[in-house]
Amino acid sequence: MKWEVIAKPSYSILRIELGPNESVTAEPGAMVYMAGDVDVKTHTGGLRRALARKFLGGESIFMNTFIAGPRGGEVWFAPSLPGDIEYAVLDGSRSLIIQDTSYLAHHGDIELGVAWRGFKGLLAEGELFWLKAKGVGSVWISSYGSILKRDLGPGERIVVDNFHFVAMDDGMRWDVRRFGGLKSFLFGGEGLVIEIEGPGRVYLQTRSLPPFMQIISKYIGRRR
Repeated sequence: MKWEVIAKPSYSILRIELGPNESVTAEPGAMVYMAGDVDVKTHTGGLRRALARKFLGGESIFMNTFIAGPRGGEVWFAPSLPGDIEYAVLDGSRSLIIQDTSYLAHHGDIELGVAWRGFKGLLAEGELFWLKAKGVGSVWISSYGSILKRDLGPGERIVVDNFHFVAMDDGMRWDVRRFGGLKSFLFGGEGLVIEIEGPGRVYLQTRSLPPFMQIISKYIGRRR
C-alpha cells in the first residue's frame, strides 16, 4: 500500500494506492473517486460496536471497505471539513482517542468503537463519548485547519480549547476546568478548557468551527 496527502494543509485529500488484495476502510461519504480493480463492501464492522458508534459517538452505523483485486487500484478520500490529514500508526499497545468528526479512514486490524469520557464530557462539548481506535494498523484523522502534534512527557500538561482538540493517545489523563479566573471564564472567550497530562501525543487543529458558524449565521440573519 502506498499513500500520500495532497493539498496540505488547508484542503487536504488522501490518495491511497492499493496493491493486489489490499484494502482500506473509510467513513461513508468520504470517497472522492476510485480507479482500477477495486470493489466495495459496505458493512457494520460488528453490529454492537456499530450501534455504539451511531447512538453514542454520533457516527454512521455503516463503513465502506475498498478491496483491490489482482490488478490493484487507487481510492481518493476527502474529509467533510477543509483542513489537514494525519497518519497515526497503532501497534497493538497504543490506542487512539478521536473526536467524532475527525475519523477519516483506517487499514489493518483496527477496531473502531467508543470511549466513555465520563459526565465531565457534558461540560467539554455536550457529548459523553469520543471514538476509540485500537488494534494493529493505522488510522487517518482529519481536522478543521492544520494539525499540530504535541508530545508530552510524564507529568507534562497543556491546556487546550476543547474545540481545537482532534485526538490523543489513550490513557492520557485529562480534565475539564474553567479558563482562568471568574472574569476570564465569563468574558475571555474560552469558557471551559481541557487540561491534558502526559505521557503521550496530542493532536490539535488550528481552527475552531463554532466561531466560523457564528460568522455564517450573522450573515444569514442579515439576508433574512
